[in-house]
Amino acid sequence: VAAIFVPIVLALAFASFLAWWLVVGDFASGIIAAVSVMVIACPCALGLATPTALMVGTGVAAKAGILIRDAEALEQARAIDTVVLDKTGTLTEGKPEVAEVVPHGIDERELLALVAAAQGGSEHPLARAVLAKVDGIESPPIERLPLEEFRARAGLGVLARVGGREIAVGNRKLMQEQGVAIGPLAEAAETLETRGRTVIWAAALGAEPRLVGIMALADRVKPSAVAAVRRLHESGIATILMTGDNERTANAVAATLGIERVMAGMLPADKAGEVERLKAQGKHVAMVGDGVNDAPALAAADVGIAMGSGADVAIETAGIALMRGDPMLIADAIAVARATYAKIRQGLFWAFIYNLIGLPLAASGLMSPMLAGAAMALSSVSVVSNALLLRQWAPASEKRSRRHDVARDEAARVAEHR
Repeated sequence: VAAIFVPIVLALAFASFLAWWLVVGDFASGIIAAVSVMVIACPCALGLATPTALMVGTGVAAKAGILIRDAEALEQARAIDTVVLDKTGTLTEGKPEVAEVVPHGIDERELLALVAAAQGGSEHPLARAVLAKVDGIESPPIERLPLEEFRARAGLGVLARVGGREIAVGNRKLMQEQGVAIGPLAEAAETLETRGRTVIWAAALGAEPRLVGIMALADRVKPSAVAAVRRLHESGIATILMTGDNERTANAVAATLGIERVMAGMLPADKAGEVERLKAQGKHVAMVGDGVNDAPALAAADVGIAMGSGADVAIETAGIALMRGDPMLIADAIAVARATYAKIRQGLFWAFIYNLIGLPLAASGLMSPMLAGAAMALSSVSVVSNALLLRQWAPASEKRSRRHDVARDEAARVAEHR
C-alpha cells in the first residue's frame, strides 16, 4: 500500500502546488495546499491499523488460553471452513480405562501380564491404561514380566519380546500384518466397538501366530465436546472426525458429538494426505490434534491447532496452541481470529476515509496545515481506539459464566427484596 500510496500523495501535492501557482497565480496558496496534502496524508493510520489489531487480538487470545504463533496463523484461521478433529485426547479425555478383558486360550491374568509387559516401552494412552489396570490388581498382584525387546509400529501397535515369547499388541491391521486369525473373537470385538470401546488385540507370534485375547478400553467424551462441535456448525464450519481407531468406535463417538463425516483407521501419513486432499478441493482446513501421530497432519493443514496437554512435537508443529484441553477453545480461536481480522479491515477503512475526504479538501485550499495535522492525528487515534475495542472480546465459556453470574445476582436481589 505504501509503495502506491506515497507516490500518489507526492504527485497530488505537486499538482496542487502547480495548479495554485500557474493557474490561479497564487504561489503562497500553492505552498500551503501542497503542505496540507502531505500533512493529512501521513500514512501513520495505515501503518497502525494492522499491527495494533494483531497485538490486541493475540493478547486477548493469550488471556483466554489461546496462543497464536504468528500473524500468518491468525490470518489463515479466520478463513477456516473445515475443521478436522482427532478423537483421543482432543474430543475425549485421553485417559482410557480398561473396561473388559476377553482372553482366548489363556487365562485373564496371563493375558494382562503379557499385554502389560509388551506395552511397558510405550507412552501411548492405551498402554498407560493397561499398565494402570495391572498395577491396580492387588489380590494377588500380577507379576511384571521382563521386556526384552520393543518395537513401536506407528498407527498399528507394538511388537515385543516378553519372557522369550514374541508378542504383538495393537489393532486389526497389525494382526492382519502378522498373519493372526482374529475370527474367534471378531464378533465380541464388534459388539464392544459398537458401544464406543477401543479394542486392542493381543497375539503370540512364532511359527503359528495365534490370538490370545482382546481388551476393550473406554475413554469418556469431554463434557464440552458436544457444545464445541455444535458451535462450529453454527459458525458455518464443517467438522470431520479423523482417527486411527476402528470405524465402529469412531462412528459411535461421532454420533454422540453430532459429527456426520468420519474417517477411521487412519495412519499418520493417511491423515496428512487427507488434509492435503481437502485443501486441493478448495477447503480452508484446520487440523486439531494432540499426539505425535497428528504432527504430519497439523503441519499439512492451513492451520494446525494443538491441545496444550498433548505431545511437545504437536505443539511445536501447530500454528495455534490451546493451553487448556477444552474443545470449546477451538471455536474461540477461530472467533478471535475473525474478530481481529475485522478490526484490521475497520482500521484500514477509517485510515482511507480520512484520506479520501481530507486530500481533496487540502488540495482545494479549504484545509490549512494546522487542521490537516489535527485530522491526521485524529485518524491515528481513531484506528488505535477501534483496535483497543477488541479487548472486550471474551471466549464463549467466559460469556456464559458472566451471564450465569448476572442471572444469579439478579435472583439473589429478587429473593432479598421479597
